[in-house]
Amino acid sequence: MLVRIWPDNPNPKQIAHAAEVLRADGVIVYPTDSVYALGCSLGRPKAVERLKAIKAAVGGEGADGGDKQFSLVFDSLARVAEYAKVENPQFRVMKRNLPGAFTFLLTPLSRVPEKALGKRKTIGVRIPDSAIARALVEELGGPMLTTSVKDDEAEYTTDPSLIAERLGKRVDMVIDGGEGGVVPTTVVDLTGDEPEITRQGAGELI
Repeated sequence: MLVRIWPDNPNPKQIAHAAEVLRADGVIVYPTDSVYALGCSLGRPKAVERLKAIKAAVGGEGADGGDKQFSLVFDSLARVAEYAKVENPQFRVMKRNLPGAFTFLLTPLSRVPEKALGKRKTIGVRIPDSAIARALVEELGGPMLTTSVKDDEAEYTTDPSLIAERLGKRVDMVIDGGEGGVVPTTVVDLTGDEPEITRQGAGELI
């Protein structure tokens, strides 16, 4: 199902419909401020398994968060501390740079399911500068587990109609928010004493 949603002013009814799909163990493709991404509700174990299976089938085990892991998408900083360890220095770095094209690596708390982590000891945290992505998470009422759409041919990662052609039988909805980007997020590890950029991408850290 390909659904066009205006990126600057998302229609609340369309966002509500997409959130219902996520609550029903759905997996969707949606736009971010970097690349198009696959996403599901973190609170739906069946959806998490589906997302991991889709990623393994069509895109390997990579993810938007770098270091071969999935990330969590939030609508604001207010709820991040419910899922990851956030101390004042980390909070200040994120506050300066979010929303934006960054994935911040943090130490997960027990609220993050083991299925979402695998054997990894960090979790990526995203607050995209995308009204669609943030509205989805706000309507859902909890974070999405996410990973970027990958393909050897760039148009199958940037053109939502081609993404729907490729993934339409595997996912429940593809949100068309316009042409996507090709530059991934900047990944910043905040688990050490100082922020460490482990991948330079679209975001410029300040």
